[in-house]
Amino acid sequence: MNKIRRSGIYRAKTPAKLNMRLKVTGRRADGYHELVSVMVPVDLFDFLEIEHIPEGVKFSCRGLKVPEDETNLALKAARTFFDRAGLKEGVAIRLEKRIPVAAGMGGGSSDAAGVLLLLNELFSKPLSPQEMHETALTLGADVPFFLVSKPSLARGIGEILEPVTGWPELWYVTVTPRIPVSTAWVYGNLQLKKLTRDEYHHIKSILKGKPASISRVLENDLESVTSARFPVIEKIKQLLMISGAEGALMTGSGPTVFGVFESLQQAESARNYFLSQPLGDVFLVRKWEREMGDH
Repeated sequence: MNKIRRSGIYRAKTPAKLNMRLKVTGRRADGYHELVSVMVPVDLFDFLEIEHIPEGVKFSCRGLKVPEDETNLALKAARTFFDRAGLKEGVAIRLEKRIPVAAGMGGGSSDAAGVLLLLNELFSKPLSPQEMHETALTLGADVPFFLVSKPSLARGIGEILEPVTGWPELWYVTVTPRIPVSTAWVYGNLQLKKLTRDEYHHIKSILKGKPASISRVLENDLESVTSARFPVIEKIKQLLMISGAEGALMTGSGPTVFGVFESLQQAESARNYFLSQPLGDVFLVRKWEREMGDH
């Protein structure tokens, strides 16, 4: 999270994530989908500032446009934290938004986790790690992952996390078409006729390989739903492969697509090509991990 205290202001950078694999294994009675997913945080960041004020929760944002009302997860995270911690305090939250919005990269969830971590630090850790995890889960299925921000194997609705050690050093070129996609719409249109069985043990066996075979990892059950509505996703995947990617995949519910590259030179060449095309926002990123004690 890389916090710095200066004149009562706490700062953090909150990473995006890429789903290297997302397999839907069932649907629960409450409507949530069970899944097995491999998620990797990457060095594309939003930036948070939190300042202690006498009362209330104030929120402002610059950069990419996001709601600044109660639907914003960062604002909701602050209110939820104070309720859970039993504190009557005030903070001003300032967000610089760089991660594409509604793009499958988890930016909102990452911001929410960043707010929780900063507030827990600012107020001398009133919440235990377990309480932080539980609080994060009330905000969204991806928020617990961003409390950790390390390559992880996720189960349940995304809240049961296991670290993936030895994730290879790779480069990723991400392309985000300017077509916001509703996660609820994608899951609502997902056909559950062919559920993946024993996915957890299957992906565990793949990840045990040293180095892990990334080409065998890449798969996303949600991709068929989103790409059927937006054919540009398949076009971007094909162009990434032509550009030398070892594999290409849509992340989360989309529409962001990423290509996996073993060399920086190939990745830079692909990035430059996509920057010259009118296909969306383009970034060159790599794995990023939260450091021990960095919260």
